[in-house]
Amino acid sequence: MTNTDQQAGLEQLLAIRDGTVAPAPIQELLGFDLVDVTDGTAAFRYRPDARHRNPLGTVHGGVAMTLLDSAAGAAVHSTLGAGCGYTTLETKVNLVRAVRPTTGTLIAKGSVVHRGRTVATAESRLVAADGTLYAHATSTCLILDPGRGQPSSAAVGSARADASTV
Repeated sequence: MTNTDQQAGLEQLLAIRDGTVAPAPIQELLGFDLVDVTDGTAAFRYRPDARHRNPLGTVHGGVAMTLLDSAAGAAVHSTLGAGCGYTTLETKVNLVRAVRPTTGTLIAKGSVVHRGRTVATAESRLVAADGTLYAHATSTCLILDPGRGQPSSAAVGSARADASTV
């Protein structure tokens, strides 16, 4: 395994895309894959699954939200230096078309709109192969840079894990 703490964000994401590092557990749970990443962009592929339906029979909107948040967050992640992290402060989602288990493969594409020292904004779109839009979002992320006296991404992750056991 590669020590991802010593890698820049883009290197970390390329390792996930290439399968040399395990994906985030949420990717395995919902069955989506990182398929493309460059500096400031990321794309995930998702095939709708009947196990993700809500009581009305469509794929739960939270799945689309997760895909959009992941694409926007990964786009920001791709701009980070070694040892830095980020956390989502806010995501605004517009669900414009129902996703059904029979919809076919969707791609969540994220791109950075603004990258400052402490805050980044990104946008993402959930689209079908033919370009049909299913949802879109904007996200605001806090950049965590331990070199500027902020907590490391490992410290934030540890704090989140501790909070989840409460």
